[in-house]
Amino acid sequence: MGQMGDLNRKNQEGYEEYLAGLDAQHLRRHLRVFDSPSGPVMTHQGRSFINFASNNYLGLNTHPAIKESAIEAINSFGVGSGASRLISGTLLPHQELEMALAQFKQTEAALTFSSGYAANSGIIPAMVGTQGQIFVDRLCHASVIDGCRLSRARLRVFQHNDPDHLRIQLAKRPANRPTLVVTEGVFSMDGDIAPLSELMEVAQHYEAALLVDDAHGTGVMGKHGRGTVEHFGIDPSGVFQMGTLSKALGTVGGYVVGSRPFIEYLINICRSFIYTTAPPPAFAAAARTALEIVQSDPGRRSTLWQNRNRLFQGLSGMGFTLTNTQSPILPVILNRPALALEMSKKLFNQGIYVPAIRPPTVPKGTSRLRVTVTSDHTPEHLDTALETFKKVGQELGII
Repeated sequence: MGQMGDLNRKNQEGYEEYLAGLDAQHLRRHLRVFDSPSGPVMTHQGRSFINFASNNYLGLNTHPAIKESAIEAINSFGVGSGASRLISGTLLPHQELEMALAQFKQTEAALTFSSGYAANSGIIPAMVGTQGQIFVDRLCHASVIDGCRLSRARLRVFQHNDPDHLRIQLAKRPANRPTLVVTEGVFSMDGDIAPLSELMEVAQHYEAALLVDDAHGTGVMGKHGRGTVEHFGIDPSGVFQMGTLSKALGTVGGYVVGSRPFIEYLINICRSFIYTTAPPPAFAAAARTALEIVQSDPGRRSTLWQNRNRLFQGLSGMGFTLTNTQSPILPVILNRPALALEMSKKLFNQGIYVPAIRPPTVPKGTSRLRVTVTSDHTPEHLDTALETFKKVGQELGII
């Protein structure tokens, strides 16, 4: 017990030292608890805030029909699934959701996961093993990078949204190795869109597969909201797509779509699918209803883009520095973590919630406020936000 106690004390000292280092660099993170649903207005400790920190782009997380679908599924199938998918955890709502996802994405089949992180960490190693090689955009999400590392394949990074650099990298690769190119469709921290047509052309030329993480594109991009692949008019059969149900669809979980043999292959080899309990049936039922609403109510997507353009024009017109965003994600670049924290705090004190995003989530020197807009924001919400941004930006000498 004495040795164990000494070890515990050393561990505690190490934790405290690490946290103190984060504090000194303005990089420590804290949980903020809200006591209301995620929406355009949220409450925290009795105060209301206009929320610009949600990926709930279409406001579907509180849609009555989606909530009712979840309730009905709980009444019919219970709360938990009771087992992994390959044992007895595949329930009717899972099958119905996967059929709906495949139809929506215009592919042969689909497979769902407990989260987008679980999807990426399992799909990528299943697609490329130790004898293969992966080329990944340098700004891809942590789940993509972790999936690449778990594969133990040879990993190379190409410059962000740079098909020419990818071409150079692919030309240098060792011959006769399974090759995978990975990108996001809409990049979660910069809000810009991958040049999928060019990336696909390069990948096909070098006989590489292309996997697109379309977490932030599904429900948002494309004429029918099918995502970035639809946005570029790419044949879905020529690309692998994964995404989440937790952004525009307002529920939770991850998915991958593709050919039926590919999906059957994943069912038999993908560790993050095989060795975990199936997602709750209520989430699957809710996501299926969300897909139906995305297709039957295009007005939500239209309003989302109107709100996005209004806020983007307002912020850029004031002189704030934004990324080359082409989505409802509007990052305001402030460079220094301390400045990002200070502006976020001042906005919060005046009823506007926008979190500061700092390294390691984004590269050093690019700390920012990640502003996200939804279809549920009203013109009054947007006007109030713009007025407050202008006031705080001037106080801090940013604009």
